[in-house]
Amino acid sequence: MKKTPFTDVHIALGAKMHEFAGYNMPIEYSGIIDEHLTVCNSVGVFDVSHMGEFWVKGPKALEFLQRITSNDVSVLTVGKAQYTCFPNEKGGIVDDLLVYCYEPEKYMLVVNAGNIQKDWDWCVSHNTMGAELENSSDNIAQLAIQGPKAKEALQRLTPVDLSAIPYYSFATGEFAGCKDVIISNTGYTGAGGFELYFYPGDAMTIWDAVFEAGKPEGIKPVGLGARDTLRLEMCFCLYGNDLDDTTSPIEAGLGWITKFADGKNFTNRAELERQKKEGTIRKLAPFEMIDKGIPRHGYEIADKDGNIIGTVTSGTMSPYLKKGIGMGYVKPEFAKAGGELFIRVRNRDLKAEVIKAPFRK
Repeated sequence: MKKTPFTDVHIALGAKMHEFAGYNMPIEYSGIIDEHLTVCNSVGVFDVSHMGEFWVKGPKALEFLQRITSNDVSVLTVGKAQYTCFPNEKGGIVDDLLVYCYEPEKYMLVVNAGNIQKDWDWCVSHNTMGAELENSSDNIAQLAIQGPKAKEALQRLTPVDLSAIPYYSFATGEFAGCKDVIISNTGYTGAGGFELYFYPGDAMTIWDAVFEAGKPEGIKPVGLGARDTLRLEMCFCLYGNDLDDTTSPIEAGLGWITKFADGKNFTNRAELERQKKEGTIRKLAPFEMIDKGIPRHGYEIADKDGNIIGTVTSGTMSPYLKKGIGMGYVKPEFAKAGGELFIRVRNRDLKAEVIKAPFRK
């Protein structure tokens, strides 16, 4: 298994480790519920160094990104980031990702760990205009410091004014004495905070400084288990569960990152434009359990008559709400808030209600 610069620290701290996307990653430390609530109420630190980073540079960079991503990259100015996806030719999604506008002709793409090679191959094969591409995944480490007290803790370590970095914006500067750290007001928890990108050689300096600075806030390390429950409470999609090569961004409720701007002829635009106009045969619906039970990935979803109308893509026991929650693709008529669904758990149909996203308001 691959290691991140922090793998030995996770093991030394007693984390429960498991393979994820080829890396030996921490799943939990003090327990998923404790770590989840720490992020909701204070500040927690995730090692996300397994994520992939590509640079796209040169005079053809914007043209390339407009062709390969669904969102409108032309609206980005230096210091801004956006959430987007790579559509494929069949109406599905190659991956979801972040695009950072680092300089006028220099962008950073942050892709999912399990898709690094797939995404790189996709980018290379679609680079018909000659943009400069560089896979820097092994040369960039990343920590996500998330929670309502993250800004307070991190401000002690940098002269960069964190209050001046709005959501989905970033700055590059000194952090914990390390140069050229990207400090990004992004994250996948819904609890606020920042993501830091830095050279692997600076990893332990930054780790130690962050945990020392965050002591007054009760900072804790957090594993991938709580990362999953936090993102699900916010109805954020997870690639491999809620998104894959067969799910379209329109079905997944990601029409807001699918922009049909003039001159933006991205992959499979015509089909996605048709879906947005005419509708889809299924929609991703968030639901919470009325009956006692925990929905799990792959469980069938039925109507009141027992007819199968969809499948659960993500599900868990919500640490915040203390009830079962999930998302799944169903026929559009069953996806409206307030509607009734039944989750088939061990041959029993348990009642659930479709809600308006997110679960954690």
